[in-house]
Amino acid sequence: MQNNVIAVKDIQYIYPDGTHALKGVSFKINYGESVAIVGSNGSGKTTLLSHFNGIYLPSSGTVHIGEHSINPNTLSHIRRTVGMVFQNPDDQLFMPTVYDDVAFGPTNLGLSQTEVELRTTTALKTVGAWELKDRPPYRLSGGQKRAASIAAVLAMEPSILAMDEPTAFIDPLTRRQLINLLKSFKQTKIIATHDLDMALDLCERTILLQSGSILADGPTVKIFRDKKLLEKGRLEQPLSMQGCPICSK
Repeated sequence: MQNNVIAVKDIQYIYPDGTHALKGVSFKINYGESVAIVGSNGSGKTTLLSHFNGIYLPSSGTVHIGEHSINPNTLSHIRRTVGMVFQNPDDQLFMPTVYDDVAFGPTNLGLSQTEVELRTTTALKTVGAWELKDRPPYRLSGGQKRAASIAAVLAMEPSILAMDEPTAFIDPLTRRQLINLLKSFKQTKIIATHDLDMALDLCERTILLQSGSILADGPTVKIFRDKKLLEKGRLEQPLSMQGCPICSK
């Protein structure tokens, strides 16, 4: 499992317009960890997440997945290892049916038809979306699209899941079902999110970003208990840690 260690060393990322989105970010994530990446808008969460499967390559510094440095020559291997779930499911779902979308990745790996069918069926059933297999993605609800997009990633059998705002576009009940589903996954999970209650429930470790730099990296509970630290990062404590406003009166 050592091969799945993520090592980020002094990465910087500058957008073409000159925006300095990441500034010397360094950390390691070990196999099996669940890590939340939190911060206010513009802190660099999505930019950082996008480095884990080569959507972005650092302007300087390095990102390693195990022994492989992420660069144009290793992208094929990296994208089989790191499954990316985008914030907007519509960015992932483009085939005529949900089944076709989930089968797309395994098919392009050159797997046999039998293996493709097995992976697709297993992934859809894992996320509770088997009954959606013949539906066109554009006719799904937000929660159904989220389930389908996760299934499409799971069908690739990645050892690392990178997820951008997974609770966006879904109702409270579907959110709870998604959290319970993610808890059951053994893969390394890296979740960029504004949903601090989900992060508290799901991730034992949190990386707090501010203006492209790491403001804090440590146990989620410890970071979320530090009101002054969260305020410095322009965040509030999770609602579950704030107490009942009515009871406190």
